[in-house]
Formats: sequence, structure tokens, C-alpha cells
Amino acid sequence: MTPRRRLLVALATACALTAAAMPAHADSAKPRFGEYVALGDSWSADVTVLNVATGHAPVGCAQSTWNYPKQVAEKLGITTFRDATCGAATTVHLTASQDVNRVPVLADGVNAPQFDRLTPSTDLVTMGMGGNDVGLAAAIGDCVSLLPTPLAKPCRAAWEAGGKDLMSERIVAAQPKIVAAVDGIKQRSPGATVLVVDYLAGISPDRGCYPYVQMLDADLRWFGARLVELNAMLRRAARESGAGFVDTYSSSVGHDVCRAPGVKWVEGLIPVTTNPPGLAVPFHPNKLGADHQARAVLAAVGSGS
Repeated sequence: MTPRRRLLVALATACALTAAAMPAHADSAKPRFGEYVALGDSWSADVTVLNVATGHAPVGCAQSTWNYPKQVAEKLGITTFRDATCGAATTVHLTASQDVNRVPVLADGVNAPQFDRLTPSTDLVTMGMGGNDVGLAAAIGDCVSLLPTPLAKPCRAAWEAGGKDLMSERIVAAQPKIVAAVDGIKQRSPGATVLVVDYLAGISPDRGCYPYVQMLDADLRWFGARLVELNAMLRRAARESGAGFVDTYSSSVGHDVCRAPGVKWVEGLIPVTTNPPGLAVPFHPNKLGADHQARAVLAAVGSGS
């Protein structure tokens, strides 16, 4: 063999070895997850008024077209996706149907038990629940105040009796429900990665902004402190049950209801939003909030945002 031919053979061999050592192109890589089920309440459904998706749940669940489960499923290239999230859901609705006929003439429907979407082949589950179990959302509705201090009585006084905070006690008492929910997921989908998703920093324990948000500043701060407690409970429940935990709170501080449009990721009491422009559900994430939730979940499963 001539020296020139030996050189060509050597170069060809080197190129072949280099190509073999290179990883496959990302587009041809097999997705890590193939079957994703999203469970949760209105902050996971990212409920909306005008942009309701009905492909996975009844219209009465008010799932938005941009909620974080849908964003996560698209980003991960999920081939089988079921979104069971529904406004006003509690852990009871994991195993029981939820009537969402809010306006009877509209036939809003019934959301089947959320666990019905789980199968033995489900390999990714997110669950965002707990707020309705402790009644935090309902309590907010009772604290709207059109009058400033001292003309208005702080609504938190109804929860503070005998040196105890009844909402704090409810939050502690709800932990076994979250643990049991994760256990139920694992029984139905034993091979799944299970992630407990907490609540955005939509209300701050450090600030109020009456009358921008029509609630006494002390009451708004009280809700913010209870939200911190709720998320701490969810973290404990995830640890106890062996689930993963998605912290959407820490990285959303500074985007609460007291911020300006375009900065806040959760809307206040006035039912309008600029993200996207239109009607909104008070005290719920707007699309900016949903985008942040999606980024947090994707980071938890090791995918880029």
C-alpha cells in the first residue's frame, strides 16, 4: 500500500471512530417520559374566563389553553397526556367525581375522578393541591374590604381565637391528605415520577397594597403568611411520601398581586388582566404565572426551559 493510500485509510478510520463516539442528535433521542398525567386544582388548571380548553376536562373546570401541564407536555414531547386539573378541586376529587355545573343552563359538566387518568404505564405525574382542602381560597372571598382601617374590621380576626390560628391548624391537618394522595398515585402508577407542585408567591407576607387590592393590608399579609405555611406543608408531605417537590414560590417572590401589570404573575380582585388582555379569575395565576410554573416543573425533571 502506498503512503498516500495508508494516509487516506487512517483518516477515514479516524472519522468513523469520531462519528461513533458522538451522541445522537437531540431530535432523535427518545423522550424521557411518554405518559404524563396532571392532577390539581385551579392554580394548576391556571383557570381562565375566555381561553378555556376542553380537550381534557369539562368547560366548568376552566382549564386554560396555556396552563403549565400543557406547556410541560409540549416541551417534553409527551405522546400520551391527560390533564385532570380542575378549578375548586380538593383531594376528595382525586377519587370522586366533581360536579362543575356552576351555571346549570350551560351544562358545564362533571369532571371524572382525577385518578381515573392514571394507568400502570403513566411515568410522570404532577399534583398541585391543598389550598382548597384548607379553605384558603374561600377565606379570601370573605375578606374583601371597600373600607380602609379603622372603618373596616380585619377579617383575620375570625381565624384567630384563643391564641391559635385556625387556618394554620387546618394546614397542618391537611398534610396526611397530601401524603395519602401521593400513595394513591404510586399504587396506580408504580413506575411514575411524582412531583408535588406548590403555590406561586401570589400574596406576600410582607406587604399589602390597599386600595390597589381591596383588602386590608394586615389581612393580605396574613394570607401571605398562611401561603408560606401551606407550601411548607406541601414540601413536608412530598418528603414524607417520597415524591419530588417543585418550588414555584421562591423564584416568584416579587411578582405578587401588589405589583404592576406585566410584573405580577397572580391577579388581584379586579377581574381583568393584561397577560393576556381580557377577563381574569381573581387571585389566580395569569399566563406569566403559568409560564413560570412550567419553567419550574421542567427544571425539576431536568429539561431546559
